[in-house]
Amino acid sequence: MTSTNKDPILVVVQLTGGNDYINTVIPYQDPLYYDSRKKVSVTQEEVLPISDELAFNPAFTAVKDLYDQGKVAVINGIGYPGPNRSHFRSMDIWHTCEPEKVGTEGWLGRAIRDLDPNAENVLTGVNFGRGLPRAMALTGVPVASVAVLETYGVLTGITGEQERIQALDLFSRMYSPIMGTGPVMDYLGSTGLDALKGADILKTVPAQYQSRIEYSDSIIGRNLQGIAKVLTANLGTRIFYTEQPGYDTHANQGPLHGILLDHLSHAINDFYEDLNEHNTADNVLIYLFTEFGRRVKDNGSGTDHGAGGLALAIGDPVTGGIYSEFPSMRPEDLEEGDLKYNIDFRGVYGTVAEKWLGLDAASIVGGKFEQLNFV
Repeated sequence: MTSTNKDPILVVVQLTGGNDYINTVIPYQDPLYYDSRKKVSVTQEEVLPISDELAFNPAFTAVKDLYDQGKVAVINGIGYPGPNRSHFRSMDIWHTCEPEKVGTEGWLGRAIRDLDPNAENVLTGVNFGRGLPRAMALTGVPVASVAVLETYGVLTGITGEQERIQALDLFSRMYSPIMGTGPVMDYLGSTGLDALKGADILKTVPAQYQSRIEYSDSIIGRNLQGIAKVLTANLGTRIFYTEQPGYDTHANQGPLHGILLDHLSHAINDFYEDLNEHNTADNVLIYLFTEFGRRVKDNGSGTDHGAGGLALAIGDPVTGGIYSEFPSMRPEDLEEGDLKYNIDFRGVYGTVAEKWLGLDAASIVGGKFEQLNFV
């Protein structure tokens, strides 16, 4: 099956809970890494080197293979001024590009609006997961939100209408306390009833899908396979969103983090192979982010909320390599015990918006920020 739709497509993967940057991309030659992390460090013998200074976590083998093919950009030291260590507020900042105030517009909502200004396609943006991610929320912009494609409007007693109501109810309960009911109800009133009009169209997708790829069985694997089913059906979706939960590793981090990265790495590789099989890998960019990193020093069993983060851009359109500096781990260079950021996340979003989706970055991220050349 050949894709006739060669518009650039963006797949965003949120690593929820605060992925430990320092144990994902490891400064394996830095003695400060081992001094700071007596309990959760990864030995030099285990790591997967990508440069003289940095290495991937050993669970990241499938992503390392893609990196070796020049298909992975490692974007170091992402953040913003005055980092917030609350999951909710920090994720909110990443979703709306508003570090100083509570934003009401998701950055991907703006991108969907600019890609489809007349909201002609209710499937321009599709989320795989429960609820509606704040990043995609913008008044007047419909977004389809799918929990599980196979049961979407099919199982007895579950209809597209009910799933729509559940998603919107979850959205209103999550965001009313911080945004106030006014903006939330405005959003739901104008957008909500349109938001999942795509249910009937999406119901037809699983029957069309054929693939030789057997995805590994994990939450992120199932969600990325769902995205592949919709993407290869050529319904005009330009932005997909999903998340992998579980990264809040305050305790027992060693085994837990490895399992998460193993699931993620294999799911990304399966997804990429699936796109290749359907001749559509060349117009899909995968972008991974998390709400914050973890503290430099471990807590004896895991790591606590920190700052300074990592993003990865993966796919055929990517110019692979290492971008931005890995932040210094010297005590005098830390900010309240955390890594300092080297590049504003809005510049990285701006890179994706402008260089990949062909949009005006300033209207998406709310200003002009330094961009990178990974696309």
